[in-house]
Amino acid sequence: MTGLSQRETVAHMRPEISVSVIDDDRMLLDGITAWLAAAPDLRLVCTAGTVDELLASEPAPADVVVLDLLLADRSEPVDNVRRLAAGNRQVLVVTAVPYVTHGVDVLRAGALGYLTKDHDLATLAAAVRDVAHGRVAHSPELAYAWSHDSRPDRPRLSPQERAVLVAYASGMTLTAAARRVGVQPATARRYLDRVKAKYGEAGRPTYTKLDLANRAREDDLIR
Repeated sequence: MTGLSQRETVAHMRPEISVSVIDDDRMLLDGITAWLAAAPDLRLVCTAGTVDELLASEPAPADVVVLDLLLADRSEPVDNVRRLAAGNRQVLVVTAVPYVTHGVDVLRAGALGYLTKDHDLATLAAAVRDVAHGRVAHSPELAYAWSHDSRPDRPRLSPQERAVLVAYASGMTLTAAARRVGVQPATARRYLDRVKAKYGEAGRPTYTKLDLANRAREDDLIR
């Protein structure tokens, strides 16, 4: 690769991740634009102040949309995430203040990341890369807060129910999950039936393995 710049060399090594940013802070947008220009594997395709503006001006759906939680147009964060996720975009929500309730809500709406703005740009870049590859990305303090969320729609699972759910939702077969927890497959199935029932009672219908995986991710039980 003689004669290639560092950016071109890295681009040959791994594909670029396209990024759009929605924020009404002009200074922040300018800063992110300048920073992304120096990130070899990240390519900025669009900036906007609202979701409507992005959808009207984005040349093609970006791999990742970095979305400010609270915008000046007073749009609902959950609605914003749903609209973007419906267009096959992975969403990373950023916020100046760690609203725990909002964090849980936007994850359930389809966001894969939730990060406070007090982190450095290297942390933001790592989060963008995680989200682009379908991994959940958020700060440790928010993960702790979510794991202690006691809202009524977060069911109380026994240690055994939680262990089977995590193993099964992580991709294991029922038999493998049962073996991991140290129970018989029939017992593991009963635990999963209880988990489904508890989520249903909490107003979050859960029927399939995919549903279980989504609930486990929403409640930060798996990454």
